[in-house]
Amino acid sequence: MEPALSIPATTTIVVMGVSGSGKTSVAVELARQLGWDYIEGDDLHPAANVAKMAGGQPLDDEDRWPWLQAIAEVVGGHEAAGTSIIVTCSALKRSYRELLRDGHPSVWFAHVDVPREVLAQRLAARRGHYMPPSLLDSQLATLQPLGDDEPGDSIAGNGPLDQTVAVLFRDLREERSLRS
Repeated sequence: MEPALSIPATTTIVVMGVSGSGKTSVAVELARQLGWDYIEGDDLHPAANVAKMAGGQPLDDEDRWPWLQAIAEVVGGHEAAGTSIIVTCSALKRSYRELLRDGHPSVWFAHVDVPREVLAQRLAARRGHYMPPSLLDSQLATLQPLGDDEPGDSIAGNGPLDQTVAVLFRDLREERSLRS
């Protein structure tokens, strides 16, 4: 078992990136190692969003705002309770990340970054998910990298899971002054 982090304050890790980047795998492993709650952001999508994506139509901002607000409410609830959490959310645009951070100082973004070729292979092999591979290019076109002034870091997600998680822990410790 990995040593738990000593957290000086409530932390919300938003594991972000396009579909197929490995957000869920990274988040589940983080939750396992830290013992924190984990929320799959996709579970908070309204049924209309899921139907739209399953039909091969990309979401627009109007579709995403209620979903992002639902995630922000979960973050706020955990902050109010003084508990840390890990959430998956594509968080593709800066404006989406600003909504998630608005009034929520605990948020730190972990952008799982994967080359397009690897993403395409993963999506083609994935079964039982409503997000079709045909929407990859629209997600990549929408993605705005984290700005230098945004809390978080971009982590390569095309290597082994344990390596991705180790780099994420290192970066989080450095930025948040966490100790093991």
